[in-house]
Amino acid sequence: MTRKQRRMTIIGGSLAVLALAAALVLNALRDSIVFFSTPTMVAENHVQPGKRFRLGGLVQPGSLQRGGNLAVTFEVADGGAKLPVAYKGILPDLFREGQGVVAEGALDANGVFKADTVLAKHDETYMPKDVADALKKQGHWKDDYGAKDSNMASGNPKPAATTAQGNSQGAVR
Repeated sequence: MTRKQRRMTIIGGSLAVLALAAALVLNALRDSIVFFSTPTMVAENHVQPGKRFRLGGLVQPGSLQRGGNLAVTFEVADGGAKLPVAYKGILPDLFREGQGVVAEGALDANGVFKADTVLAKHDETYMPKDVADALKKQGHWKDDYGAKDSNMASGNPKPAATTAQGNSQGAVR
């Protein structure tokens, strides 16, 4: 075997090992690529109890119930299905009924989503494209979702929230 043939064999073998490694990684992450699952997706895919995933949707108005020791229950819906959620801890400041939420956790044997983390939507006008498309398809799209963005583009931004002293107040994390 000549030097050129040996070099080509090593390069070909290296490329094959790299392709195999990439295929294994992509196969392992296949289900984790989705940022969150909606209640409809959970019902359609028959998610097994105990499997961790992210649940996203809107908090149903009138479903929020607070218990003792920071226990909270509420329902998350996407227009097609609802899923009850139980959480124990401090909820984010932006959490409220009718707003978007993403919760991390797992289903229990009774079909209740036991969340260990709850994330509230940051801005009322931000919405990922796939969520906006799903809401449009289901007929739950509001025409004013993009109004703030169009006001900013036209040079008419909304005034910032002010404190009692008249100073403008920004978001603090």
